[in-house]
Amino acid sequence: MAQLSSGELGFLVSGVRSAIWAAIEKQLRPMDITAAQFVLFNSIAKGRGHTIGDLCRLLGYDSGAMTRLLDRIEKKGLVRRVANPEDRRSYLIELTEKSAALVPNARRQVQKVFANLLQGFTDREALALKSSLEKILENAARGI
Repeated sequence: MAQLSSGELGFLVSGVRSAIWAAIEKQLRPMDITAAQFVLFNSIAKGRGHTIGDLCRLLGYDSGAMTRLLDRIEKKGLVRRVANPEDRRSYLIELTEKSAALVPNARRQVQKVFANLLQGFTDREALALKSSLEKILENAARGI
């Protein structure tokens, strides 16, 4: 535990995140979408985010970076901004037919990435990894 407490855990988690992101980018490249775009599309499709603020929290982006991302994919016809009926100062982000059609295939491609990353894990090991990561997130949320 002392080795992980000295910063090794942070390096491992950061390295794993980078490896996952790179693998997703590579798998989605033929679809001409990025990992960030997939997270955005998938989140909207699942009803987890419809405002710029929601999407910033999901991706860990500031509002400027999110606006630039939305500008790029709006030009591609993949999202549209519509007036928020509950707050006239903000917009809701919606998928277009084009991006909604991409989501199922993109999900399958991302599932392939995770299946490859979990090769060699038993079901028990995969569940233990999931449980451990959830415990870290819970501890972080409590400020421990």
